[in-house]
Amino acid sequence: MNDPLRPLMDFFNFLRFWMPSSRAEPHQVSFDLTVAALQIQFPTNFQAPRVPARGIPLEIVLDILEAVSFDGTADAEFLRTCSLVCKSWSLPAQKLLFRRIRLCSQAAYNSFIFAVNRSTERGRILGDSVVQMHVVLDNNQPGPLKQACFARAVTLCPNLRDLSLGLYGCGEPGNDIVGSPTLERMRRLAPSFEPGTLELLRTGPLITSLHFSNWSDNDQSVIQLLDVWPSLKFVSITGKIPQLSPELAHPPFACALNRLRLNCQSEPSLDFLEWLLHASSQANSLRAIELDREPTLDMLDYLTRSHTESLQELAVPSCSTSEHATAINRCRSLRYLRTERPSASIIPLVFRQLPTGIQDLAFGIDQDYPVTDPCGGRQHLGRTGEYYGQPVGQG
Repeated sequence: MNDPLRPLMDFFNFLRFWMPSSRAEPHQVSFDLTVAALQIQFPTNFQAPRVPARGIPLEIVLDILEAVSFDGTADAEFLRTCSLVCKSWSLPAQKLLFRRIRLCSQAAYNSFIFAVNRSTERGRILGDSVVQMHVVLDNNQPGPLKQACFARAVTLCPNLRDLSLGLYGCGEPGNDIVGSPTLERMRRLAPSFEPGTLELLRTGPLITSLHFSNWSDNDQSVIQLLDVWPSLKFVSITGKIPQLSPELAHPPFACALNRLRLNCQSEPSLDFLEWLLHASSQANSLRAIELDREPTLDMLDYLTRSHTESLQELAVPSCSTSEHATAINRCRSLRYLRTERPSASIIPLVFRQLPTGIQDLAFGIDQDYPVTDPCGGRQHLGRTGEYYGQPVGQG
């Protein structure tokens, strides 16, 4: 039997025999999928900013350090660190660091004397930078600072203007108890300033601000110091009450003060206040009085009567009677008034009679004080009532 597909199959076999076979030849093919970099054409006059080879310009560094130290609260450790950054930062940072010096021991004095050695240019620069100095004379501490050394340190600072001095009495051997009550500490004796020390202080800078804290039984020390500087404008006395010696003739204190702050354990006598403020009363120079402890009516009355025309700032712990109100309202030039414990019934009386030039009021209140409008609707006040948002004495 004949196969009908046989002729077709023979035809394909014929073609396969006569046609040359083709083979695929291998080729290497590669693909580049990366994106071509974008070409940016910069203007021909463009210049990239240059970083100074020596770092931040010194003018900027000085501006930063001055801004940090502007209000007097710069961290000493921060300034010490800045002084170690590099040579160009060292002296500017040290000048700011030496603005306010604290000497509490003989070791601190020795380091200070070495730093402000006026035989060297750097020492003169650092000594001239000192404007405030805090000194502690305490023989109870190991290696205490000596009186003569304190005076010597002052003389090496020609631009010193603000001096804060703390004087502590010396306890009996074996009886000095750390943390003893204030009254017991104030019964300890402290030596008066020696004549050589006072003479050395007179050769030094003209101090304008004296803060004296007396924690001893010596009531003549502050009077000795007040006689040294005829340039004083601000006096702050804390601790032991000064007493005028009846055996000595004391001419009136010659300085016309601008500011006075008292925080004595008990009230100073009117005789002492008359001696201290004689020149201030004559010159009408006293602008501010700050009393940290409750004054008697006699003391407050004396201060406000003697300085009625000049007094512009007054701070008293309390105002609880009509007599207090009368004494305060006597000051017709008053601009600032602060009291921490006002009486709810007296304060409105005070505020209604205050002079028209009053600008700032600050008074403390507790949770029971009726907060109304104690200022009588006065719209010209710069700051009206700085309320303490908690009971007075709790923060």
